[in-house]
Amino acid sequence: MTDTRMQHPEPIRLEALYGERLVPCYAQRPRNLDDMLVGVAARLGDGPAAQDGPRTLSYAELDLQASRVASGLAAQGIAQGDRVALFVGNRLEFMVLLFGIWRLGAIAVPIGIRQSAAELGYMLNQCGAAALAYDAALESRLPPVADIPGVKLLVKLDAADEAASPRNALGYDALLAVGSDERITPQIDDQAPACIMYTSGTTGNPKGAVLSHLGFFHTAKHYEHRFGYGTNERMLLVIPASHISGLLAAILVTVQVGGCVVSMPQFNAADVLAEIEARRITAAIMVPAMYNLLLLQPDAARRDLSSWRIGHFGGAAMPEITIQRLAETWPGLQLYNGFGATETTSAVTLTEPGGAARLPDTVGTCVPCVDIRVLDAEGHEVGTGESGELWIRSPGNAIGYWNNPDATRASFVSGYWRSGDIGSIDAQGNLRVFDRIKNMINRGGYKVYCVELENIIQRHPGVIEVAAVASPCPVLGERIHVFIHALQPVDTEALRALCRGALADYKTPDFVTLSETPLPRNLNGKLVKASLRERARQHATTQAKRT
Repeated sequence: MTDTRMQHPEPIRLEALYGERLVPCYAQRPRNLDDMLVGVAARLGDGPAAQDGPRTLSYAELDLQASRVASGLAAQGIAQGDRVALFVGNRLEFMVLLFGIWRLGAIAVPIGIRQSAAELGYMLNQCGAAALAYDAALESRLPPVADIPGVKLLVKLDAADEAASPRNALGYDALLAVGSDERITPQIDDQAPACIMYTSGTTGNPKGAVLSHLGFFHTAKHYEHRFGYGTNERMLLVIPASHISGLLAAILVTVQVGGCVVSMPQFNAADVLAEIEARRITAAIMVPAMYNLLLLQPDAARRDLSSWRIGHFGGAAMPEITIQRLAETWPGLQLYNGFGATETTSAVTLTEPGGAARLPDTVGTCVPCVDIRVLDAEGHEVGTGESGELWIRSPGNAIGYWNNPDATRASFVSGYWRSGDIGSIDAQGNLRVFDRIKNMINRGGYKVYCVELENIIQRHPGVIEVAAVASPCPVLGERIHVFIHALQPVDTEALRALCRGALADYKTPDFVTLSETPLPRNLNGKLVKASLRERARQHATTQAKRT
């Protein structure tokens, strides 16, 4: 599926990328992301680029501090092409460091702040990071110096006493002090790597997707056109900046249009509502469960959120009941869904205005420059409306996986990225994503898409979040185990009746586990099903012993 229905807002041409791919690209674009910032800073100057609590950073200040970071890193021996890791939360300094790294021509490696020392150490060593910037509050989670021998520079934020640091880290303020106001011009084009972002896979070690300057620009441009973003945008950053959605759909697109990024360190429903009201937020990206939690706040309907016009979400369809409640509570809020991945530099499809409410089971249509094909297990393209694996061609596709040629060859084929997702495309070009191939449940030979079942259960009163996983069965192969987090008692038989009334009988849950606490999520806010599968396996084992 290519975007053939809507008129392209800017000229597009085919280009040869990375020596082997022929991909549609915008003909007019900056040379790299540093050039993008320079242009915006020259145009807007004192306009606000970022806010973090009481602090505000203008575009002129962001531009100046990016120069100081770049020259400060250079003074410490960091060079173009080196990898600089960011173990930093949502704050002004994340943006300054990010653009400073790009101004130097180095490669940023954003890492989620909930990673363990072992996970952090693996990523630093795998990408060969030469430098690591980190929040002082996270120092105890850093691996021992001896375990990360390639890291020759540590930059510590909020360093009250730099001399007392047991790791001989350079304070962030000291880094800026040794830097220069003179702008460095990176000698790189837009096909150069901008970031290495590690995937949140559930098995094995994560892979480092290498994302280019060109990929970031294109996806940000797609968001700009589809959502109508402009200079007066005030974007709430409450999902992690280290995740592709936070980095691209919140930070990069906002800087590209000259808006202001308003950072919050973490999600708290009451605080988010207060921030949207006080800061006159115009746009935000959150996962569907966050929208549910906002609606549950007792003063939600009384808040003046009239400035909030764009509510973006992704990763799953929004339950219809949530869409209805949002429309009733904040009628001026336009919801948009999208589909993408780290390997595609975020969204490759986005819903059009009104699409999230009109077609709640879809994740939109292709944005310009993107082509999606649906192939069966034998590699044959299927017909309209039929399901299969989604193969994606996009200028946002990763260059490959860092230092992992086998994974690159397996996943990037003939210019397409094999997503591992099962979906279908209808005659109007709407994409429906049913599940990950590995998440699909085979119950006695019948396929059960977990997402389909989860969307039905989400309609049950009181259900906040739900996850369906496979439970091993010696007779059927797999049965269905559903885990539910709810704020009020749930009648499991009524829930099963709801499923039987909406779906085929074989899709009715065999086991239901209710949880008073939220279901496990990773640092990106996505449900972690690996631990739930293990709980389902243990439950099945216990059941088998009883019989």
